[in-house]
Amino acid sequence: MQARMKNPAMHLSDAMAPMQALNAMIEKVLPAKLMSIVHMRISQINGCSVCIDGGFRLARKHGESDERLFTLAGFRHTPYFSDAERAALALAESVTRMADRPDPVPDAVWAEAARHFEAPQLAALLLEISLVNVWNRLNVATAQVAGEWKP
Repeated sequence: MQARMKNPAMHLSDAMAPMQALNAMIEKVLPAKLMSIVHMRISQINGCSVCIDGGFRLARKHGESDERLFTLAGFRHTPYFSDAERAALALAESVTRMADRPDPVPDAVWAEAARHFEAPQLAALLLEISLVNVWNRLNVATAQVAGEWKP
């Protein structure tokens, strides 16, 4: 396997700093474990092998269990996730799959997320979802290879 090119954010060095700054802002508001599972679920949907690989490692670093990581795609039907995590994951799926339905983010999905997260947390969650989607799209479009970044 060979990437088509380096990640575009690497070619435009001024692009990396704002993306990293946005991530740092989000990290101040959302728990690392929540960010990890949201990242993983979005990356699963988008088929971003680089982010699934890196996301798994990061999630494990933040203390995620095998059960939660192995059942993440079926989070609605497992006992391993809290109601707040399920709400965040459902919102992440809806925002990521916007073209899949006429009502991309149904009121029920939004209301459940808003029930569990205050406005700053909800804003950070939406920014996290958007940022992961950006990284996924850059990595998938340029055919980045999972594991190449590992030390």
